Amino acid sequence: MKAALQTYHARMLRVLDHIDRHLDGDLDLDALSRVAAFSKFHFHRQFMAIFGLSVHRYVQLARMKRASQRLAAADAESVTEIAMDAGYDAPDAFARAFRQRLGQSPSSFRKSPDWEPWLVAFGPLDVARSKLMQIIFSQDDVTIRDEEPTPVAVLEHRGDRAMLGTTAERFRAWGKAAGLSAETRSTFMVFRSERCPANPADYAMDLCLETDRPVDPDDPLMKAGVIPGGRCAVLRYPGNTNNLEPAATYLYRQWLPASGEEVRDFPVYCRRRLALIPEVPAHEVVVELFLPLK
Repeated sequence: MKAALQTYHARMLRVLDHIDRHLDGDLDLDALSRVAAFSKFHFHRQFMAIFGLSVHRYVQLARMKRASQRLAAADAESVTEIAMDAGYDAPDAFARAFRQRLGQSPSSFRKSPDWEPWLVAFGPLDVARSKLMQIIFSQDDVTIRDEEPTPVAVLEHRGDRAMLGTTAERFRAWGKAAGLSAETRSTFMVFRSERCPANPADYAMDLCLETDRPVDPDDPLMKAGVIPGGRCAVLRYPGNTNNLEPAATYLYRQWLPASGEEVRDFPVYCRRRLALIPEVPAHEVVVELFLPLK
């Protein structure tokens, strides 16, 4: 049974690799089912079951993600060229789809990319790929560092994780209105519950934005807080991702018992520095996961 499952997954990984290498080519259901060596009907159902996205949706996201990266990095290419390569017959259709997904027009994104919505927009693609493309961590990937305390503005999300996108949008809007854009400052996510608790209403996470200004105590949305710093086990996660569950699982279940360390009374948290963009492409920005230690 295990060998059969591995073979099954290997065929699906072959499809993902084919999509990555042939984004400009024919990636319809017929073509990809042949790559997987499954019937078209069976392939469609199994792809959806494994990755949580239809084949068509996955290809759309992959092409749009590449298009966004090309817009931000290659001024020599026209929007029309990028639109055609993304599978759109006309720039207008591409612009509508781009704005709907990222909240900016292609030309606006090219001039001043807003990377926080970018992460949210392509989160489903990232999660889908992580189903089979697991990153294997080792002891050498973890370092112990002393971190300085960081004053932050905090927006607490409590309740169903399905509503996290709405909370994140309010968080970004507040930062822009306050002149504290995540484009120039570190953002933190403090994980105060499991990613998928048995009761969805028990999900809890804090969205935090580095600040050197006091937060108005009467602010109806945000409150002042501090990322405490101190000794931390730090795991650098390759790739700009919002799905840090594999990294957190490794820290807690494997690294911590083997290390002989003890955790402090503060939850695991992550830091992302979008200010590294565009010096570092968005998809290569490294996210750091911190496990506070005694």
